[in-house]
Amino acid sequence: MFGAKHCHRDNVSIAPTQPTAQSKPHPADGAPMSNASLPLRHFLLALAVVAVWGTNFVVIRVGLDHLPPLLFATLRFTLVLLPVAFFVKRPPVSWANLAAYGVLIGAGQFGLLFVAMKGHISPGLASLVVQTQVFFTIGMAMRINREPIKAFQIAALLLAASGIVLIAAHGGGSATPLGVLLVLLAAASWSGGNIVARQAGSVNMLAYVVWASLFSIPPLFLMSLWLEGWPAIVKGVTHADALTWVAVAWQAVGNTMFGYAAWGWLLARHPAATVTPMALLVPVFGMGASALLLHEALPAWKLIAAALVLTGLAVNMLWPKVRAWRAAAA
Repeated sequence: MFGAKHCHRDNVSIAPTQPTAQSKPHPADGAPMSNASLPLRHFLLALAVVAVWGTNFVVIRVGLDHLPPLLFATLRFTLVLLPVAFFVKRPPVSWANLAAYGVLIGAGQFGLLFVAMKGHISPGLASLVVQTQVFFTIGMAMRINREPIKAFQIAALLLAASGIVLIAAHGGGSATPLGVLLVLLAAASWSGGNIVARQAGSVNMLAYVVWASLFSIPPLFLMSLWLEGWPAIVKGVTHADALTWVAVAWQAVGNTMFGYAAWGWLLARHPAATVTPMALLVPVFGMGASALLLHEALPAWKLIAAALVLTGLAVNMLWPKVRAWRAAAA
């Protein structure tokens, strides 16, 4: 679901498929950046975004009922690109940067995620496992910047990894080993996209994602043609019902355009450390919507695994902030 992250020396801010504030974001329209907690209206907007991103895993599952996964991903990025590219100016970044991001996020993240969700992992667990992109991003950023890993990051990684191991061991009908592996690879691709997007600098992330989609479509379509075949493509398109096309449209309009625009608006007005903790609710919405709408079971092992992964994410995200508060109070 799917954007760049802002990498700090001590931490990597997370938020699924979303734009990132740079180290010194520029408030839109001259609005001053607030250091306080989110006002109620801004909090509700952030809540709406994470709810869309979380419940989108159920929407993906609905679309996969009629469409082959790689074709579904192709259509998703086609609707992101067209017709929006005619109204949004290409951001001032190189074509190579846009191509790298488009391939990593399109063919890598979403291609693999959609394949995994076609019978290999449930939407709720997919929304949880894909959040491991945080730790892949940390590893990549540290390798690039040659920074040592911190003790709290090791603790966070161990907590989250234990939850993933629990999912792999007890997945049963909810997650196969192949499904977990595919989502982990999708998370790694997402992390690569994060690093590429960060190298683009401070840009309009909605425009960035729209134009990068130009490079997501060809590899996805070629893989669909090769692995799924032309007959499956024709059958998927001709047999898709109205609900399936709503699911495809929602990937572009709700998940990307509303999500990116709203999250970017919030990050322009508030510090990333104030906004990004809301991203911890994405798997909560994902698992809750999957249980409510798709009747995905929530046995004890799944809740424990979710608690371990979310605790690991929370430690990674919030520990530097807690440490700063303690230092200021001392």
